[in-house]
Amino acid sequence: MAAANGIELFYLCLVLWSNQTSNGDVFEKNHDELDIEFLGNIEGKPWRFQTNVYGNGSTNRGREERYNLWFDPSKEFHRYSILWTAKNIIFYVDEVPIREVVRNDAMGGDYPSKPMSLYATIWDASSWATNGGKYKVNYEYAPFTSEFKDLVLDGCAIDPIQKFPNSTACSETDTWLESRDYAVITPKSRSAMRRFRQRYMYYSYCYDNVRYPITPPECAVDSNEKQRFRNTGRLRFGGSHRKQARMERARRKRRSRAAAVSDDQTDM
Repeated sequence: MAAANGIELFYLCLVLWSNQTSNGDVFEKNHDELDIEFLGNIEGKPWRFQTNVYGNGSTNRGREERYNLWFDPSKEFHRYSILWTAKNIIFYVDEVPIREVVRNDAMGGDYPSKPMSLYATIWDASSWATNGGKYKVNYEYAPFTSEFKDLVLDGCAIDPIQKFPNSTACSETDTWLESRDYAVITPKSRSAMRRFRQRYMYYSYCYDNVRYPITPPECAVDSNEKQRFRNTGRLRFGGSHRKQARMERARRKRRSRAAAVSDDQTDM
């Protein structure tokens, strides 16, 4: 069965993994898709993953955001969640919202709106996933496995053959989902999301002016967030947010020392 909308909650332990909601098997040329994808790992380096949103077959307009993880997902189970309603999409990691897409009229068919199914897979994305395709999967370590537990899928169940369900068929479920606490980002959780993005996000398509000279309509551009990124959508200085914070603290100290020296010279 496919879900017209809903939230997917699950824990997993993995080697190379992708979760997605998609309907490509039913809508071959205009499918919708929501992704949480791990991008491969180099031993000793932070794990990286991305979220992505496709609507109406708009795969040429990827809406990727990429992040570092603060834990090793292959060592223990964690919860990864996607809320999808007619109004918004929220991605969660361990109950912390990390990304929100709010539907607006300018998105048109690019907002996922057709029934989708849930997939959890391991697949070879060596051509692009690990450091832009620099490192390939080493099949000497095969077979690769992933483990899942406590899967929860809430939503309106739709027969996959029924491509376009009656608009009122899921109204009660929609209302129920939109009333859940996880459907709204509170001020406290929004602060948590801001901290996550400051510390761990290293790429956003919203700031990639090379790919998108005109900012996509769903992007809520944060001026403070934007200044940390190049026009390619990647972090400035080629480093982490923590490195940038250290550099900023060092600049402030230098300015403070310079001001102190200036005051001393004035007193002389």
